[in-house]
Amino acid sequence: MLLFINELWQEAGTFEKAYWAMALPFSFGLLIILISTFLGGDADGGGVDAEIEADTGAGVQFFTLKNLVGFFTIMGWTGIACIKMELSGTATVIISLTAGLAMMAAMAYLFYGMSKLVQDGTLKMERAIGRTGSVYMRIPAQRSGMGKVQITVQGSLRELDALTDHDTDIATGTMVRVSDLVDGHMLLVAPLPISSSK
Repeated sequence: MLLFINELWQEAGTFEKAYWAMALPFSFGLLIILISTFLGGDADGGGVDAEIEADTGAGVQFFTLKNLVGFFTIMGWTGIACIKMELSGTATVIISLTAGLAMMAAMAYLFYGMSKLVQDGTLKMERAIGRTGSVYMRIPAQRSGMGKVQITVQGSLRELDALTDHDTDIATGTMVRVSDLVDGHMLLVAPLPISSSK
């Protein structure tokens, strides 16, 4: 295999070697980036990209490390394909640049979409208002202490802190409805009528 690669390298002209020098290392870099991203290594959007992006509030960032690696990877392989098809140097450069830019745009939107999925997973407490759940830890009366409720919000069951204005403590297992938020992060709940909890 190495001999075959060495022969290809020796036969290639300077123009083709430039594309090989672009395609191989950037392909390896792209593979590492994709693996780390899908394994959660880049879920917070930090790292080197944060320095390159200089986020100004735009939703889609084009000039990131990931996108540049994708650009040079596709530009390199497209250039090699054009050379093997015996296209002119000008056509090779134009086609490979166009393919690289298309890849850059595609990756920008791909990672933007992935970041939106991560953001959408963040709990928005106001979505709990009006929902019903069960008391997981007794809730003291008249906001004299904090308890916990189990409630489904944004498609998943969660245990959240809760207060009540009810005159008596709300026992564990009681069905309650969320009426409001307190300080933006605690649920204000009231017990459901017994007939409604059946």
